[in-house]
Amino acid sequence: MGNLIKEKDDKGRLHIDTPLMGESLVSKKFLKTTDSTEYFRMHPDINVLKIGGQSIMDRGAKALLPIVDELIKLKDEYKLLLMTGGGTRARHVYNIGVDLGMPTGVLSKLGDKVSWQNAEMLAVLLAKHGGVKIGHGDNMEQLTMFCKEGYLPITTGIPPYGFFEHPAEFGSIPPHRTDCGAFLLAENIGAKSLIYLKDEKGLFADDPKKAGNKTGDLKFYDKISVDELIKLDLDDLIIERPILRMLQHSKCLKQLQIIDALNHPELIRDALNGKHVGTIIHK
Repeated sequence: MGNLIKEKDDKGRLHIDTPLMGESLVSKKFLKTTDSTEYFRMHPDINVLKIGGQSIMDRGAKALLPIVDELIKLKDEYKLLLMTGGGTRARHVYNIGVDLGMPTGVLSKLGDKVSWQNAEMLAVLLAKHGGVKIGHGDNMEQLTMFCKEGYLPITTGIPPYGFFEHPAEFGSIPPHRTDCGAFLLAENIGAKSLIYLKDEKGLFADDPKKAGNKTGDLKFYDKISVDELIKLDLDDLIIERPILRMLQHSKCLKQLQIIDALNHPELIRDALNGKHVGTIIHK
């Protein structure tokens, strides 16, 4: 704790004597001194599962219910936090907003409602098994308690940027959507793992859905470093692009995994057990 000191001038302003006093908080040289050798992890046993909106939720019962059944079997063995994507309905509202010339921050506010709807539906499906929808506020400190009490916490994947969303590098679609939200939360609570549940087995050199019958010709990356992936500068990615820079600078997360939960819900257990069953992107 620093001591209160008075400036040596006639203004008599009080300051707290700390190592940060008088330092510029934008100085790269100084900021490097604030790094820690080890970061506190609030929820080191929590596994964050991001359930795709367009890839899973939008496909309805045929896609979602087998995953729900798998999650019910897993909830008492693993501490889980489920996060939901937005999907097609978010794309629809983005399209209308873009047509009206809405800025990126407004589009972010519009799109976050859909992720909340998906979280609500998932919470209803899991209600009798302990599913509970939580917000981004005070509940985050209580995640481990929820799991220990037999609950299965569920929240929206959209990060709470809203009007404070960063300007998009290309176009106007918000760059930080539900994949980014899952990464940011997993990183900042010190989660054990971050697993993206998608409808493809992982990262390809191009979008397999656009390749048609030529999917077999696409290069598949089962494991790749984030630095290598950035250098490849692929036109399309299976996760949101800002995650790559986030992973470069992450303090707790060392990797993430993308799995095909649509066709193989059983892979969720394997991924939770630390098995390599999709694409691993690592530091």
